[in-house]
Amino acid sequence: MSGEFVISLAEQGIYTILMVTGPILILALVVGLLVSIFQATTQIQEQTLAFIPKIVAVLLGIVIFGPWMLSVMVEFASNLFQNINRFVG
Repeated sequence: MSGEFVISLAEQGIYTILMVTGPILILALVVGLLVSIFQATTQIQEQTLAFIPKIVAVLLGIVIFGPWMLSVMVEFASNLFQNINRFVG
């Protein structure tokens, strides 16, 4: 197993992680930004106010994006298992 192969495999893994977690992280970022703007305009400085909308948004995001996220992860794992002879030899 060469160094280029290991780097390529790590690159594919990182790319898959970013693809799977990206939509949920962006959703949490947008909801957090909206809550922060709401807090700034109403001058409500309650720290726990930001948690509930983020939790709800992330759970809804998992429900919406969950099947796609699972298919991307299964495709990556399947690719690893199909090419395991390249990894061992």
